Amino acid sequence: MPVITEGLNLGDLLKYEAPNLYSRDQVTVAAGQNLVLGTVVGGDATTAKVKQIDPAATDGTEVAVGVLATSIDASLIDREDGVLIARHAVVADHALTWPAGITPLDKAAAIAQLKAAGVLVRHAV
Repeated sequence: MPVITEGLNLGDLLKYEAPNLYSRDQVTVAAGQNLVLGTVVGGDATTAKVKQIDPAATDGTEVAVGVLATSIDASLIDREDGVLIARHAVVADHALTWPAGITPLDKAAAIAQLKAAGVLVRHAV
């Protein structure tokens, strides 16, 4: 019998959220990205669209604003159906997706930014 490997799901990522969807926002994901559940994102200050966090950016996406609660393919066009965990929540660190090459210092800064927004990152939960 072949081995079946299940990918991460929302239960792996989200350990607590406030009732009545208070923790979630609907966001537009900027075109040119195929982002998976758990991606840490920043908000573009000029377009109000989210992109994967980029610590080297200067357009607002260098600041973590939340974590995607769904995978979303915006490879070709902007997607307005993104779901963001934006406040009053606890997420598991092992389920977060970071950009390739992010430094430990940049990751720590992003985690602090999430904490300031009310999204706590917990280890081994």
